[in-house]
Amino acid sequence: MDCVFSDEPVDWLIEPAAEESKPSAATAGKKAAPVEPVSQPERQPDLLGDAPPSDLLQFRSWWLGEPGLDTIGPRGRIAPQGNADAKLMVLVMDPEAGDRDDLLTQEQGRLLDAMLRAMGFDRSQIYLASALPRHTPMADGTAMASAGFDKVLRHHIGLASPKRIIGFGCSILPLLGHDVAQDPACFHEFVHDSGSAKLMLSEGLDSIVSMPRLKARFWRRWLEWTGSGNDRA
Repeated sequence: MDCVFSDEPVDWLIEPAAEESKPSAATAGKKAAPVEPVSQPERQPDLLGDAPPSDLLQFRSWWLGEPGLDTIGPRGRIAPQGNADAKLMVLVMDPEAGDRDDLLTQEQGRLLDAMLRAMGFDRSQIYLASALPRHTPMADGTAMASAGFDKVLRHHIGLASPKRIIGFGCSILPLLGHDVAQDPACFHEFVHDSGSAKLMLSEGLDSIVSMPRLKARFWRRWLEWTGSGNDRA
């Protein structure tokens, strides 16, 4: 007989069971209930914990000292700078490689200072922050968002409550909830825990340093965003 007809499926690839695994007389004839795999939803890590920082002073202390923020620990972390309710927040993915006590003290920082002067600001008038606490070469924004840093950044922006935000670098986009493939626009409204802020996305400062033509592109965007550069409110 070369065909088998049965209401029950048969897997002919299963190796014959060992003798001791045969069903006993008590269980023979009973149909085993199928076991369905249980899929658990993947939970995003909550880096902020049950008592997140309630103001910028607490946030800076937490940012520099919280052991659970990453696996490396506090070593090498750089604090954000500035005060709440600033007219402009400058946001980068991570500190520069040579930063020790302050953010952006190397080549990117010198470029930023020149850009701020042209825009009518200096560092004392802005809120300067990074999405990651230490220099992280080739940081994957999507992976960092999955690790919970998007929630940290949203909370941080809510505490700072700036009127405008410039986000530098493509890698930071997932942390701001932005998919450039679906929406290539560079002007957005960013909703945070305390309200919302106007958001302008730009190439990274490292790219602008290496490709001077991007300076002109940034300046055109800035003038369009602010209304000829005179509206800084």
